[in-house]
Amino acid sequence: MLEGKAVIGETDMLQAMQQEALDLAAKALDFFDVTEATEIARFIKKEFDRTYGPGWQCIVGTDFGSFVTHCFGCFIYFRVGSLAILLFRGSAAPESDDTQLPKLEALKA
Repeated sequence: MLEGKAVIGETDMLQAMQQEALDLAAKALDFFDVTEATEIARFIKKEFDRTYGPGWQCIVGTDFGSFVTHCFGCFIYFRVGSLAILLFRGSAAPESDDTQLPKLEALKA
């Protein structure tokens, strides 16, 4: 894992989702070398898809620009050392159905 604490740049996620994103990034960095950005992104994306439903996108790297449209409450950009991670749920994702609402609602409690 990279040494250092994650620094959140921008987010509109609930605190619990933010913490899960940071925890998953740390876990990914335990599994993969920092040079394996695609594998780190795949790991984080798949875990968020599994937990919060489909439509998540993850970009990992040391130098990239982005301009994305995302669902409200589903965006975080943070850095761990020199590695930047952008995680968001695209606005084109299917509307949450009843099976997804309890997972998101549970975080608000």
